[in-house]
Amino acid sequence: MTSSATTKPEPSPITACTISRDVQNFDLLIEDMETALGENWGDLGFSEALVFFSQPEAEHLEFVAIAIDESDEDDLVMLGEIISLADAKGIKVILIAEDVSPAALHQLLRRGADEFVPYPLPEGELEAAIERLRNKPQPAAAFPGGDSPGDGVLLAVQGLAGGTGATTLAVNLAWELAVVDKKNPPRVCILDLGLQGGAVATYLDLPRRETVFDMWSDTDSMDEDVFHQALTEFEEKLWVLTAPPDILPLDMIGPADVQRVLDYARARFDYVVVDMPTTLVQWSETVLTNSQIYFTTLELDMRSAQNALRFKRALRSEELPTEKLRFCLNRAPKFTDLNGKSRVKRLAESLEISIEVQLPDGGRPVTQAGDHGTPLATAAGKNPLRKEIAKLAMSLHELGKREAEAA
Repeated sequence: MTSSATTKPEPSPITACTISRDVQNFDLLIEDMETALGENWGDLGFSEALVFFSQPEAEHLEFVAIAIDESDEDDLVMLGEIISLADAKGIKVILIAEDVSPAALHQLLRRGADEFVPYPLPEGELEAAIERLRNKPQPAAAFPGGDSPGDGVLLAVQGLAGGTGATTLAVNLAWELAVVDKKNPPRVCILDLGLQGGAVATYLDLPRRETVFDMWSDTDSMDEDVFHQALTEFEEKLWVLTAPPDILPLDMIGPADVQRVLDYARARFDYVVVDMPTTLVQWSETVLTNSQIYFTTLELDMRSAQNALRFKRALRSEELPTEKLRFCLNRAPKFTDLNGKSRVKRLAESLEISIEVQLPDGGRPVTQAGDHGTPLATAAGKNPLRKEIAKLAMSLHELGKREAEAA
């Protein structure tokens, strides 16, 4: 006997979505979406879109149409995050804007929007934009490639105090991402922006090359060859921009210099891990606004607690996006340490933060791995800290922070 379920046709997957504060304010867009796609499209609010991109249904999306007007300019940070998440999932973005300032449009287009269409929509323009997206040639996956800002996922790591494991986390997270998928390995690079005490080169036993200083000295003239020569390859899996050979003042480079390097890196790699100096500088804002996640490491002590409060206060005073912060507790107490767990809870409550990553104490093997210039995965594969970082890398990859394309 044939069940009734087998006689019903499978519903067509949603291939596109509008994203707006209220789609009813864009009635011409509704009509054009129905003309172009029939019933195979949906509608999302801004906050709904951030959640939806992590759902399995988002895998079927071909593009999203983000519709905004002048009243949405206060939400540029959230809109930029939506565009970045769409880019990370390989979803094209059409930006539809009414009475929006040129500066706001420029900012959103730089975040990765593929097409711009003014509203009210000119007749046939939405369908033409969709056709352009479908016929746009795919970028080559091999390094190096392309001069325009890409859609690589940017993950920054900054310690709230010295010795909280920020560089250990950055180096090992970059390595775990590089080997997370053996069949289709992502392209990963790590940028050491610690111009004075950067230790990424030490932790990977790499030379500090003069070409790094040359690149930072004149980023206006930086081209593909200059950027490529400044990088060092580690075991044919990870590309590294080390700190310069000599100690340099942190204000030697500015936001524009850092932005150019980030754009080059994101255009060429699926994941870009940035190891930040402990000190806040004028280009810290550049990295924060470009990053998808900004990991901050702290420990269960008073200096970390005080610095965390000061760090949050500094960001809020500049109206910077604190929602990107992910607090990582280094040397977290063991599962059986109930007193330690209670202290962690009190710390989070007193700081009004959520400690989302707890990194166990890996002990002496962590120091030895750093001294020998090898990732924990190679030096101590069963180390509890290595296992936690590998789990973090896998969760980031599975959340769709961008599947690597085969070269």
